[in-house]
Amino acid sequence: MTNKAHFTHRIARQRDIPDIINLMQLSIEENMKAFLTAEEIEANKESMGVDQTLIDDGTYFIIESAKDGEIIMVGCGGWGKRRTLFGGNHTEGRDDSYSDPLTEPARIRAMYTHPEWIRQGVGTLLLDLGEQSARESGFMTIELGSTVPGEPLYLARGYVEMYRETKTAANGYDNIIIKMSKSL
Repeated sequence: MTNKAHFTHRIARQRDIPDIINLMQLSIEENMKAFLTAEEIEANKESMGVDQTLIDDGTYFIIESAKDGEIIMVGCGGWGKRRTLFGGNHTEGRDDSYSDPLTEPARIRAMYTHPEWIRQGVGTLLLDLGEQSARESGFMTIELGSTVPGEPLYLARGYVEMYRETKTAANGYDNIIIKMSKSL
């Protein structure tokens, strides 16, 4: 069993993208099973994935730990200073313009945990890093677009639901996005 003290973090780099994609896919496929059907998981994939702007802006973190003498990626996620609430490069309806920290929120974005490392503090560490960085950049509030599986963590961390949006995916199943907010 591992704990938060064994984690290190760093800013994601371009060369991390293949490993980030692998972690995202594994996290989506495994961690959502307790909450969603296989069809609903497929529907959720339309709004999930790598967002290049987070890496370009230096606001995306990699969480690492040692396993069997090797350093492995156990989580990834970050925060955005742009108006896009959720999604990857492929997600429709993006707004990549910058938010005004005095009047608009920062965004917690694209958080994923390796299935072998869930409930060990990875998500909490990612939230701490994102919130602190957003605060240091002058933001006073932070928002996120949660999936159903992510909602319990965000509620426990003081986020408040603003509304739920249901999108029908290409496969005909619903993808629920829960917009949540928190004061920094």
